[in-house]
Amino acid sequence: MTEIISVRFRSGGKEYYFDPRGQKVKIGDEVIIETAKGPEFGICCRGNAMVEDDKVVKPLRPMLRPATDKDRETVKRNREREKEAFRICEEKIKEYKLEMDLVRCECSFDGNKLLFFFISEGRVDFRALVRDLAATLHSRIELRQIGVRDESKLLGGLGICGRPYCCNAFLEQFQPVSIKMAKTQGLSLNPAKISGACGRLMCCLKYEQEAYEDAVKRLPKNESFVETPDGVGTVTGVDFLKETVKVRLEEAPESPQTYAGIELNVIRNGKGRRPEGYMAPPKEELEKLRKVTPKLVPVEKTTGSSAPAGREEERRSERRQGSRPQNSARPRQEGKPQPPKAPQAQPRAQEPAEGQAKQSSQNRNRRRRHRGSGKSKGGTGGAQG
Repeated sequence: MTEIISVRFRSGGKEYYFDPRGQKVKIGDEVIIETAKGPEFGICCRGNAMVEDDKVVKPLRPMLRPATDKDRETVKRNREREKEAFRICEEKIKEYKLEMDLVRCECSFDGNKLLFFFISEGRVDFRALVRDLAATLHSRIELRQIGVRDESKLLGGLGICGRPYCCNAFLEQFQPVSIKMAKTQGLSLNPAKISGACGRLMCCLKYEQEAYEDAVKRLPKNESFVETPDGVGTVTGVDFLKETVKVRLEEAPESPQTYAGIELNVIRNGKGRRPEGYMAPPKEELEKLRKVTPKLVPVEKTTGSSAPAGREEERRSERRQGSRPQNSARPRQEGKPQPPKAPQAQPRAQEPAEGQAKQSSQNRNRRRRHRGSGKSKGGTGGAQG
């Protein structure tokens, strides 16, 4: 394992590993780094970390020191010198009538070298321009030809999505992008819609390509003959993001239906015709393909019972009816007279109470008869005595 810090010299530039030599560096700290071209001013984009030895190109160049106020003043003067050198170089290009467009000028930290980036459709003989610039600016001059994608990376800007260019913000290396990616993702093949400011295909087409390739393997192609829960039909459209398929059914071709990819059974992929001798399964088998979304039902807490909620509710109602006394009557509301109820309108729960009341009335009649018979016997006995 090797201790490193990661440093970037320009916004959107590549990150390089350096040896911190025991110094603690945080993200965003400005440091002075030893490079092959001499000391350079950079910004730390990754603090002290340990990486595998095979990820480090040795010998690892060291970090000289944290940047001071004097170093920041030097960088500020270099930026002003870059602007002046850029203006002078443009004038010299017009003077020599060279077919080249100047993009950027960079000045080394020590001020001994000026690097000019330009774009051109072909090769340019700029030897006379280099000699003239060296005599005028009194520095070592280097001209470097770049491509249109590198131009966008150096200049920066806003894309059609409203965000800064990916190449200028975080992309360290350009990934190969092809028109096949736009076809796979179902995008418009209009160059104005799938091209970036550089005129090349947008780098973001590469980001979701793997997800689209995986969806293409699982979903049927257009004009495929498939079985659906509602019958057989032909695929007319595929949405890779939602993973849904639009199918024109044979029974109702005027109203295409949309199904999830897992609800389809592909009979012929991409051909569009019914296979010879094919017989559609019955409706009962096709209905099994339908994906049923389970409904979220609130589960009531039960004491040691695994019965469904409906059975449990029935049992509870039975227990409540069984625990209610037979002769109990509903409490009357105070202050509100209750109208008399017809016998046929009484609930069944009060029938046992009616029977009990009838039985009690019969008992009272018996007691009255018994009392009457007792009095007659007493009177007779007194008369005999």
